[in-house]
Amino acid sequence: MIKNYLGGQWVDSHATESAEVINPATAEVIGHCPLGTAEDVDAAVAAASAAFQSWRETPVVDRVQPMFRLKALLEDAHEDLARQVTLEHGKTLVEARGSVRRGIQMVETACAMPSLMMGQILEDIAPGIDSQAVRRPMGVFACIAPFNFPAMVPMWFWPFAIAAGNTFVIKPSERVPLTQLKIVELAEQAGFPPGVLNVVHGGKTVVDRLCTHPDIKGVSFVGSTPVAKHVYTTAGGAGKRVQSLGGAKNFMVVMPDAVLDKTAATAVESIIGCAGERCLAGSVIISIGEETRAQMETLVVDQARRTTVGDGLAPETDMGPLISQASKDRVKGMIARAIDDGAELLVDGREGVDDMPGYFLKPTVLGNIQPQMEIAQEEVFGPVILLAAADDLHQAVDWINSSPYGNTTTLFTTNGAAARQFCYHVDPTMVGINIGVPAPMAFFSFGGAKQSFFGDVKAHGRASVDFYTDSVVTIHRWIKDASIW
Repeated sequence: MIKNYLGGQWVDSHATESAEVINPATAEVIGHCPLGTAEDVDAAVAAASAAFQSWRETPVVDRVQPMFRLKALLEDAHEDLARQVTLEHGKTLVEARGSVRRGIQMVETACAMPSLMMGQILEDIAPGIDSQAVRRPMGVFACIAPFNFPAMVPMWFWPFAIAAGNTFVIKPSERVPLTQLKIVELAEQAGFPPGVLNVVHGGKTVVDRLCTHPDIKGVSFVGSTPVAKHVYTTAGGAGKRVQSLGGAKNFMVVMPDAVLDKTAATAVESIIGCAGERCLAGSVIISIGEETRAQMETLVVDQARRTTVGDGLAPETDMGPLISQASKDRVKGMIARAIDDGAELLVDGREGVDDMPGYFLKPTVLGNIQPQMEIAQEEVFGPVILLAAADDLHQAVDWINSSPYGNTTTLFTTNGAAARQFCYHVDPTMVGINIGVPAPMAFFSFGGAKQSFFGDVKAHGRASVDFYTDSVVTIHRWIKDASIW
């Protein structure tokens, strides 16, 4: 049974139940994750609270020294961590390596905390009165992580929080807890003091306790929109800071002037990469005009049929499995309902996978997608490519903005004026131009809009300092002493 990490010690959970950790490419059980209790959370928060004051008083230049060491340890362990991601999640080794690299970049950016945390000062805001503002750590923070990026997503949060002087509790997804444990072992080697970083495992009971525990100052979450709303309302109602990243429905618009062969390759990779299980995955490809739609259909169908599906550890694999049988069944159900709604089945990814041992689907391509269809409105989180058409860019933007989600969107074009209009008018807040997955780097903020994000301050980059610290303003006046001046 996997253990919790509390106050620098690996300890047993109080759980009486556990969840199987399954390799989705083989359906083999590779571990058991405890479904922890409120008592487990209380112990984790107590350890973090006990460590906070001395860690806060540690100068920031000293707080980042273990972060520098951790970065080096992560570099050395990069391949081992990537293989662990593939084993418990299923994505290809190439995709896993990229996700681990993004996690390392978060640690690297957090090493700049002495500059990121700098405050402001102004002399003589009134005669003889000066004012300054400093960023102050607040206490214990927590993150509730999703299954789709076992290494990367938790590191959107805790390196920044810890470097800023807070202490932290991680709750990995019970489906993929093993990678984060390896990373925490490396953090232990890097020299973070006991209690600064803690791990507690579990399901809804643990989530709810993290959202309501009186000693937790804020919660970061990534997952589906219904759960994101629950975390936001529960933790916000308990007076906490919350950044809660939810689901998505990402549209990709193709102008007639786009370089269509490269566009098709980029769009398909965006949609089926990581088996479609990422919040920045494309979903609906809207071609402008009938001629563009016909050309894109030919290119996309060809690429989908050439995709090799299999174990992510195999070098010939282009796409791995979904996370579970339940996810596979859900996506198959959405495909069936879309066909009933009038979608044209161009490539059926449900065929040829029944003899494979894991939770595999091949890429599916559906044409004649209309805005009112369920599959055009709801997140698929699977390898389903949806082809649609619009008369012009304005109509395409109207479709995008009618979605309740606002995570990301992309325009493929060689026309700068079209690109500017697109960026100016679309609602999603992570926008790509000829980019399939517009994922901001670690030094920019990450987060969507509308039903894709609940909160005020987004993740990683400079925004993380605003979330994990409080601004404290002091105003100084010293009465002149004639004897010294």
